[in-house]
Formats: sequence, C-alpha cells, structure tokens
Amino acid sequence: MRRENRPYSPAELVEIWRRYKLGETAAGIARALDRGKTAILQLVHSHGGFTPAVHHRSERVLSLAEREEISRGVSSGLSCRAIASGLHRAVSTVSQELARHGGRELYRAAEADTAAWRSARRPKRCLLSLNRVLRNIVASKLKQDWAPQQIAGWLKTEHPDQPERWVSHETIYKTLFVQARGALKKQLIGHLRSKRPIRRSRHTALSGAGRGEIVAAVPISQRPAEADDRAVPGHWEGDLMVGSSGSAVATLVERSSRFVVIVKVPNRRTETVVTALTKAVRKLPAALRRSLTWDRGLELAEHARFTVATKVQVYFCDPRSPWQRGSNENTNGLLRQYFPKGANLHKVSQAQFDTIARKLNTRPRETLHWKTPAHLFGAGVSTIH
Repeated sequence: MRRENRPYSPAELVEIWRRYKLGETAAGIARALDRGKTAILQLVHSHGGFTPAVHHRSERVLSLAEREEISRGVSSGLSCRAIASGLHRAVSTVSQELARHGGRELYRAAEADTAAWRSARRPKRCLLSLNRVLRNIVASKLKQDWAPQQIAGWLKTEHPDQPERWVSHETIYKTLFVQARGALKKQLIGHLRSKRPIRRSRHTALSGAGRGEIVAAVPISQRPAEADDRAVPGHWEGDLMVGSSGSAVATLVERSSRFVVIVKVPNRRTETVVTALTKAVRKLPAALRRSLTWDRGLELAEHARFTVATKVQVYFCDPRSPWQRGSNENTNGLLRQYFPKGANLHKVSQAQFDTIARKLNTRPRETLHWKTPAHLFGAGVSTIH
C-alpha cells in the first residue's frame, strides 16, 4: 500500500497534530512520518486546521464487557432487572440497549458495541446550526468585516442576560472552517482579516519555509536602549504592506517623530526589497540612520547586505510580536485609508506614495502632543548640523 493511502494509526494522528500545533511545515511532518506532503495537507484541511477531539468511551455508557454480560444474561433467560442488578446499572439502561440493537432475539454484544461507537462518532449539530437567530446575527456581522472575537465580545455586551445569544469566537471559526457543520457559508471566510481557509496555529507554516528562519538575525532584545525610549532620533521601524496580485510597498517609520517614508517595491523578493530600501535609506542624513527594526519576514533575509550598504543595523522582532513595531503597525493601518486590502499596489507610482506620505507627515498627531511628524523630524535633522 502506498504511504499516502495507508490509514493513519491513532499514534500517528496524535503526532501529526502535535507537530502541526508546534508550527512544523507539512513537508517536515511528512518526512518525520514517512508520508506524502499532500496527504498531510489534506488531513489538516479536512478538519479546518482544528485538532480533532480524541474519541474515548465515557464511563456513563456501556462497555464491551458489560454488553457481553447482557448477551449472556439474555441467553440464560434472565430478566432485564436481574441483568441490570448484576451490572449495577439502571433497568432502563439494559432495556433500552436491547431495544436499540435488535431485541432479545437478535442482540449480539460485539455488533451492538460497534454500532454504538459508530453512532457516538457522528458529527453533532453545532450551536449556530441549532440557533437560527444567532446564526443570522453572526453572518450579518461577518459580512460587515467584524472579526469573530469582536462578534463574541459584542454579543455578551449587547445581550448580557441572554446567554442563548452568546457564542465563542472559536465556535465561529470552527463553523466557518469545518464546512461539514453546514451553518455558515464558506464565502464568509472572505470577510476575515486573514482570509485563510483553515485555522492556523500561531506557529504554523504548512508549506515552504516558516517565517523567522533568517540567517544571523539580531534579536530586538539587543537593540540599544536609546531606541527603546524614543529619545534619540534615527531609529526606524519597517514592514511590507501587502496588496493584491503579489504587490507590496515597504513602509519605514522613525520612532521618535513617527515620520513615514513609503518605498515602492516591484516584488517581495529579498534582493529587490533590500535594494529599494538601501536606495531610500541612503537619502537620509547619516546621523538619522541608526537602526531598523523589522518583523520576521523573509523579504529582509539579505539584511547583512543592507547593513553594509547603509551602516544601519537591523534588529528583528520576536515571532508573532507585532506590538514591538507598534508605530509601524499603526502607520500601516492609516495607509489602509488610501490603499484598502485587496488594492493592487503595482498600479501606484512612487510619486503617489510620496504624496500620501506627505499627508501623513503633515497631519498633527495626538501622541506627539498635536505636533506633526514633519515638524519633529525636521527638528531632529536640525540638531545634527
């Protein structure tokens, strides 16, 4: 039997989901278990990225041994009450067991146990399929681009005394990603921020290289204190803002003034991004080129070449820690006013990006005590001459 078609053993399933939750790639999991990558991907997608519950027999239900005792009791002509007394079970438990599986004449312990196990594993209807009003509310909010967390929180606030109107964000995600539940239409996934078709582990990278695999990356913990407290100008945060059709634009934000520089990039390959950033940063005064903090994106894998060309040391954020580039994250949010998600950034010229940057840099900011980034950045420039 081909390795792709060989049934998974219970131990293999446990190992697959353990590795998936730790963020291993599909290729890595496949190598470890001598499976095909496609088979791993199919398994994960079939469960919507959620680790399936481990099925076990509840202590409240009859065991195979108990069913065999019932079968022997029936063969011996014992009454349901006598059989139940020997099992220390309710009489109704024994009578219902016999009625459910063919009666006294046809009852077989092994067949009854198999049928009961199969019935217990049938998918149960989820909350949103049972509650039409709640389902309609959730679908309506998803269409307004609300995140599941926002919906769950709003429902509790809006209906504090009606728990039947509450639903957890995990239930919403699971109902979206596991379409067998049949409650929320698959098209609603398009309203999620990530638009992923499955629930992803915070650490996962199902195919290709995982984020964070950057050679000789210097962690943010080694960034100088002067950058942390924003007291000295010249420390920058950067990221790629992604559009449709593989388009992207690099954004740089100076930490002390929140001054933004927008850099058009033809594509997201590291050699292209580093070349474009190098050209932009070398236009800055040398004293305002102190450091650059980036996320774990592989577009800056050639950070060493950037540092050699600009004398700017690059520090990388910890994995899954966007708040460590808070100014840049906030600025990218402001840019979405002009370039909403799904916009094709290939169609925007550098001159147009410069115009938008100028608007942001000349807008007073509350965090700057209503001064403008351009004013504070200019003040920083003047102090170095």
